Amino acid sequence: MRGPKPKPTQLKIIQGNPGKRALNKNEPKPNCGIPDPPEHLSERALKEWKRIVPHLLANKLLTHLDMAALSAYCVAYGRWAEAELSILKTGKIIKTHKGNIIQSPMVGIANTAMLLMDRFGVQFGYTPSARVRLSVEDSDDTDEMAEFLKRATERKEVNAG
Repeated sequence: MRGPKPKPTQLKIIQGNPGKRALNKNEPKPNCGIPDPPEHLSERALKEWKRIVPHLLANKLLTHLDMAALSAYCVAYGRWAEAELSILKTGKIIKTHKGNIIQSPMVGIANTAMLLMDRFGVQFGYTPSARVRLSVEDSDDTDEMAEFLKRATERKEVNAG
């Protein structure tokens, strides 16, 4: 299939459907919800998961079906952050055991992770260029959403403790 990937209808609605193309009325509409984070997430990846989930849910862009794509974004974020911290400690250039000067492998890891973050971020509509196109109306659901998220967080903390 050629051309850009189609955007989810919800993103088109949020963006105001700038292309004025007909919206897919038969697109599957899974219920919004918070998928459980997978166990393989690093501490940094899990922190990013917890940071981004409320924003995605508030814009009705998250369902239980999105666990894999969201976790892939968070894993890429975690790798990027860890690689960047390593670069801060050791520098972008290292000396090999033979004395040659080379680019740190962490630079390549960081660059690849950034590309993956961008790819998965576009799918959820939260890259900077995607965000510029968003136009979200204020909703009375925000108090209900905040209460829902608070209850969900409290349940997870009780279950973990």
